[in-house]
Amino acid sequence: MIEVKNIKKGFGDKTVINDVSAVFQTGKCNLIIGTSGSGKTVMMKCLVGLFEPDSGDINYDGMDFSAMNEDHRKGLRQSIGMLFQGSALFDSMTVEQNILFPLDMFTKSTPGEKMKRVDEVLDRVNLQGANKKFPAEISGGMKKRVGIARAIVLNPKYLFCDEPNSGLDPQTSLLIDKLIKEITTEYNITTVVNTHDMNSVMEIGDHIMYMYQGNKEWEGNNKEIIFSKNKLLNDFIFASEFLRDAKDMRMLEAEGKIDKQDLDELLK
Repeated sequence: MIEVKNIKKGFGDKTVINDVSAVFQTGKCNLIIGTSGSGKTVMMKCLVGLFEPDSGDINYDGMDFSAMNEDHRKGLRQSIGMLFQGSALFDSMTVEQNILFPLDMFTKSTPGEKMKRVDEVLDRVNLQGANKKFPAEISGGMKKRVGIARAIVLNPKYLFCDEPNSGLDPQTSLLIDKLIKEITTEYNITTVVNTHDMNSVMEIGDHIMYMYQGNKEWEGNNKEIIFSKNKLLNDFIFASEFLRDAKDMRMLEAEGKIDKQDLDELLK
């Protein structure tokens, strides 16, 4: 579990995060959503220590991250996995070498033990036999899966995903969402996902925090978001007329004013 209390962060005279508190739950996919400039990216960078908040506390399972010295933070970072927006693979390294990198940096395992772990995580993301391929030789979806394999190779307790579906087609995005959800549940990881992909919100949003102009405007889950009466959130989530109509009909279904079978036919 990661808990933030009254986090504030600004640059010059501009406040980017304004007194935000939240709990990111273990074994859940915790999503931070919002438009560009809402503060969601700065929030994630504060969580992983790339930015120092101006005030407030960040606690990792009761450990005060804000008060840690650099040595203690280094130890904690070994239990953090990161999936970057562009996968951030080393182009000159093979898939195998990219995944080995954290093991070489942070463990004293034998070469045989490291290779066994590499094969384990490649198997987990369904990339068996891709060891010797270079990033230029694989698809965007495969690169994301290599990024996930590298992010979990050290058995992290915390996983951060920055726009994991960026640049992917809808079908591949759903596969990546499913994989992130499975890994989160299977390994009981505290997963935090920064996204603007509404499919991700509906598919894996166990806990969702919507940010607007630096404030936490709404929080809930992917079931509750359908029935939210927050105008700012609804304008963001249901931007198109079709989605607004779909939301209205889902609410009518929940109130028993329309039959589910009839609704499904209308939304086909």
